[in-house]
Amino acid sequence: MSESNRGANMGSKAPARPPRLTHGSRVALVAPAGPLLERDDLTRADALCRALGYEPVRGPHVRGRHGYLAGTDEERLGDLNAAFRDPSVDAIWCIRGGYGTTRILDRIDFAALSRRPRPLIGFSDITTILNAAVSRAGVVAFHGPVARAPMPPFSRWHFERVLTCAEPAGRLGRLPAPPDVLIPRQDRIVTLSGGVAEGPLAGGNLTLLQCLIGTPYFPELDGAILFLEDVGEDLYRVDRILAHLRLIGALDRLAGVVVGRFTDLERNMADGALGFDEVLETYLGRLGIPVGFGFPVGHLDDQWTLPLGVRARFDADAGELELVEAAVA
Repeated sequence: MSESNRGANMGSKAPARPPRLTHGSRVALVAPAGPLLERDDLTRADALCRALGYEPVRGPHVRGRHGYLAGTDEERLGDLNAAFRDPSVDAIWCIRGGYGTTRILDRIDFAALSRRPRPLIGFSDITTILNAAVSRAGVVAFHGPVARAPMPPFSRWHFERVLTCAEPAGRLGRLPAPPDVLIPRQDRIVTLSGGVAEGPLAGGNLTLLQCLIGTPYFPELDGAILFLEDVGEDLYRVDRILAHLRLIGALDRLAGVVVGRFTDLERNMADGALGFDEVLETYLGRLGIPVGFGFPVGHLDDQWTLPLGVRARFDADAGELELVEAAVA
């Protein structure tokens, strides 16, 4: 592990809250994982920053391409570390996920982020950096829309409520049901195991969380409210990852589990398939803690912004999540 990467392992210590975003905040746009395949991706990221009142600051290699990566490891790492070290940058916003963060994770300068906390925003493959920011830098990180994404009103309200207000965001919103459907399937939240729990938020993309097992970057889950999402996975692989988490004891002392969207979930086993809720019941429903699924977290336009390391209250019976601490200062 490099010297720059050696932040203290924060353990149960509450992470520091970065300063809130304000009008004119300078936001570094970086691509630490997959490449931008369309030039308009970067144009939209710039435009979104300006529409929100921020000044975009492009990383020098943000349009780079090296196979399925947004530039070489050194280029992507250089842009991210430069943003962490730049005193004029107020936030770091990843333009997309993809693949590639695990290739550079052990060389990221988390010490620089620890010295001057700033919001780090993204999801999917960015899950590894978000969790490492909490565990190694001791700074709240934000699982939310990437910078090239559309920002419909639902997403914008949560993004700004969490990142621009130095007070608890309170109860997060629910997507409205279609007005002409009696019992909708879309955007439905289901209680798997009832109850109410409170604890710090941890989690992100299920596949990427598995990649962190056995590393210093795996999140502290004792007493945590774990949230999960994924995209394009087969159900048997979701089953296998949850089994892995159970085998290492990662699920033993959770306070609750908020399961988001598993977008484009496949069932390609020749021997048949279980239901998604059956798999969740096998690993999560028997833990004796609140568990629900269908929350607006993951690969969808309308999504919550969730601050890792901030305490939340989860009511699985009501299908509600409430942020009880401010995420920014």
